[in-house]
Amino acid sequence: MATRPKSTKLSSDLTKPQPTAAGDAPADTWDPSERAHSARPDKAAAAAAGHQSVNAVVPGAPLPSTAPTGSRTETYTTVGPDGKAVEVTHNYDTGETTTAPAA
Repeated sequence: MATRPKSTKLSSDLTKPQPTAAGDAPADTWDPSERAHSARPDKAAAAAAGHQSVNAVVPGAPLPSTAPTGSRTETYTTVGPDGKAVEVTHNYDTGETTTAPAA
């Protein structure tokens, strides 16, 4: 039987416990772009609803994507084997290196 993937995400509701998947802690999240921030919980509302604990974290601004953009490059001029200036461009995301005669 296949294991279900973890699905815990942060909740903004500060009047009841943080909903979590089995084995997760209250501030856990399985969304890699989600960031937890401390918040002031409404303990009175949680107690009135019969909860013995209350959520004290909320989702904040998402983390920026770390996926390669393909646009991180370095360009420099060097001397080729024939003694002429050559412009070398290296793309850090794709690993591609190209050369062209220097202008």
